[in-house]
Amino acid sequence: MSRRAGEAGFTLIELMISLALFGLIALAGVALVDSVLGIRARTDGRLERLGDMQRAMFVLTNDIEQVARGPVVGTSETLSFSRHMASVTGLPVPVHYALAGGTLGRSLGTGGTQRLLTHVSGVHWRYYKPGQGWLDRWPPGQDQAQAWPAAISVDIMLDGGPGSSGLLRRVVALPSRP
Repeated sequence: MSRRAGEAGFTLIELMISLALFGLIALAGVALVDSVLGIRARTDGRLERLGDMQRAMFVLTNDIEQVARGPVVGTSETLSFSRHMASVTGLPVPVHYALAGGTLGRSLGTGGTQRLLTHVSGVHWRYYKPGQGWLDRWPPGQDQAQAWPAAISVDIMLDGGPGSSGLLRRVVALPSRP
């Protein structure tokens, strides 16, 4: 049969080919969206971990910089000292840092332990004494029980939890002993 003028259309084969092409384009679009969402989730996890590390280092640095009268006592695993309380009175409050169950904790006064950073495999504190260098224990002798180190260093080993693994290091100079 011959076609009449004005009777134009698509054949069944042309429709099937166009639907197949549309399906392939839609499948590629879904794969692209899934990939973008996966990248976003990983990025959000890393940014959250980075924020946790920055907060922990800020608190730790702030505490050490505000050391108050009294002894600084530490080993390679723990650190204890007093700092000025953040209030009008500014009374000294004891601070203790220790690693327990993969979490770096901070005890302030008689209250509970604050979780500073999770997914930590190790912590190593060091104490700088001019003329002797870095020591793993403070005070270095009984006759220096009231002396302060010139600086305190901490190495925090991250165990590869969400977002990262590696080593964080912070060195904080202590103020002159009053």
